[in-house]
Amino acid sequence: MLLVALSAKSQTNVSGVVTDGHEPLAGANVFIVGTIDGCLTDSLGRFSFKTTKKDEATLRVTYMGFDDYTQSITLSSSTNLTIRLHERATAIDEVIVTASTYSFGKSDNFKTMNALDVVMSGNSCGDVVAALQSLPGTQKVGEDGKLYVRGGESEECQTFVNGMHVLVPYSTNTENTAVRGRFSPFLFKGINFSLGGYSGEYGQALSAVLPMETTDMATSDKFGVSASLVDWNIGGTKVFNNSALSFNAALTSMGLYDRLFTQRQEFTRPYRKLSGEAQYKKEYNGRGILKSYVGYDLTSVGLHQDERHLNLIEHNIYANLTYKAPIGRGYTLFAGIANSTVFNNIDDAFTTGDHYRNFRNEVHLKTELRKVYNSTLKLQAGVEDYIRNSTLRFAPYCYNLDYNIFATHIDAQWRIVPKVFLNVSARMEMMERSCQFMPRATLSYIPNKQWQFSFVAGKYSQTTEDDILAQSNKSLHQSIAHHAILSMQFKSSSTLLRIEPYYKKYSSLPLLHQGIYQSDGYGTSKGVDVYLEDHSISSRLTITLAYSFNDSERFYMDYAMPCTPDFASRHNLRLTAKYSIGKFIIGIADSYATGRHFVNGITPHYNSLDVNLTYLLSPKIIVYSSMNNVLGRTNIFRYDAVGRGITSSRDRFFYIGIFVSLKNNKAYDISNF
Repeated sequence: MLLVALSAKSQTNVSGVVTDGHEPLAGANVFIVGTIDGCLTDSLGRFSFKTTKKDEATLRVTYMGFDDYTQSITLSSSTNLTIRLHERATAIDEVIVTASTYSFGKSDNFKTMNALDVVMSGNSCGDVVAALQSLPGTQKVGEDGKLYVRGGESEECQTFVNGMHVLVPYSTNTENTAVRGRFSPFLFKGINFSLGGYSGEYGQALSAVLPMETTDMATSDKFGVSASLVDWNIGGTKVFNNSALSFNAALTSMGLYDRLFTQRQEFTRPYRKLSGEAQYKKEYNGRGILKSYVGYDLTSVGLHQDERHLNLIEHNIYANLTYKAPIGRGYTLFAGIANSTVFNNIDDAFTTGDHYRNFRNEVHLKTELRKVYNSTLKLQAGVEDYIRNSTLRFAPYCYNLDYNIFATHIDAQWRIVPKVFLNVSARMEMMERSCQFMPRATLSYIPNKQWQFSFVAGKYSQTTEDDILAQSNKSLHQSIAHHAILSMQFKSSSTLLRIEPYYKKYSSLPLLHQGIYQSDGYGTSKGVDVYLEDHSISSRLTITLAYSFNDSERFYMDYAMPCTPDFASRHNLRLTAKYSIGKFIIGIADSYATGRHFVNGITPHYNSLDVNLTYLLSPKIIVYSSMNNVLGRTNIFRYDAVGRGITSSRDRFFYIGIFVSLKNNKAYDISNF
């Protein structure tokens, strides 16, 4: 009894309350450092415990989502303490600013679209470019199928693989026929489509960038095949110690499809594309990763049109090599080289007997140094060089064009206060004797995990296309676009809503004046994009809405006066619904766009109702089918010089394919990469 009494007498009581400045915090851990003395706060934030420590001690309070609190206390006066915790600020390297960017795959725990979704999208038929056209800000230009973003031309959207530029990201086809993207969606772990306001890291793009990151190191061997009415594919991955080798081979041929289904064009040789891809990845004991990729496409098609027998053959080769590794003191080094080569041969291109021969090549060199200084500041700086050559042999006009674009950039991400983030970047590009300085900034307010508000502004430049640059003897300045974007986003576990008004101002566009191109063109593009994705009605049902309003005006190229460019439609709307029933997934999509302006008038509105059905035949086999433009509407894409309406080769397109994974327990994982 004496020992117990002495022990009780030697203990000191510590008590108080823990709050966030407004409300009590229940369940906070309060304890004396170096002891096991402590407790959790109750529902009112109160705590009380005894300690055998004497005189002075260090009190610590921890609570999830808040900064740890540490205070030296005098035990003789350690009762009725009032402790205020401060909400933990997000570290700068944890911030994901989504302004004007859409991510395919998982981004910040919100799954928007993965590789299989791209393949199974209502009218994509496995094409990344077609799947991207389901997003707001993109506009329907059915005669070529390329990406047109927020009133900009298709050339204003540039593609990057592992940070390296791709000169020609599309396959080729005959005029007035939609092309496809060159890359399989299964190659990439992340696709971040930015509709504007991108940082200084990316250049030579006036409207948008499509940065794609290849998959990480594979952990097991994979092998898969797929087959459909129009394409056949085989691919796999072999894993070694700290490295992996992947391959993919595909044959696309419209021969069988053209025999089964009628179409308007008279092909003398059906469209065919033979493509192969290979990728090698190696990790160096966690200190760095080397990635290499090479892809080759051979495309051919023959068409009888207007007394001509057009014959087209294209070779498209792309390869890159990148290395990223920490080099000490928190620095990370990135270095890369990429080469794009395109041979385009066309007989009877415009008139009977002519021969069009075009060679294009680009070498892209890039190195960057990145460092996270602390939880509030991250810096990135780099230099790069675009070395380009283009040769055209097309009587009577021929040229040989050589030039390079040297660029440097610096990018700083700074957390000003816990919920306010600033990204400031600057890019400088030098070509021939001209130099462009381009400041860019993004200010974001992220009050919580649901809401995000951003304002983006910046200046962007791009060299005009080679044909025009050669005609001007490289005297044209780079085209300029200024972006201003306001982004508002709400995100919950089942809903994503984004609203983005934007304004773009163009200057130094190529303008044909008395037969000579000059950098006197200009224009504007303004509008608003709305995107809604919802899973709240049912866990089996996903609904999306993408709407874009665009008001564009340009005075450039051979335009006689400022007017709406012929590739821009004022309203674009796409509604989709996807519902899962057991092993079936049913999808339906409706696309609508108002008419486009041409000299011969305004085209009728565009509308296409698409349906698709996916069936999981077994854990390793998926059967997919789709029908585009179910109602059979004849959509007029544009008018030619004599006023004829240009339509697609067929009103409907039916697709059925089977995807098989032969060495993995998932259905089409895809084994390719």
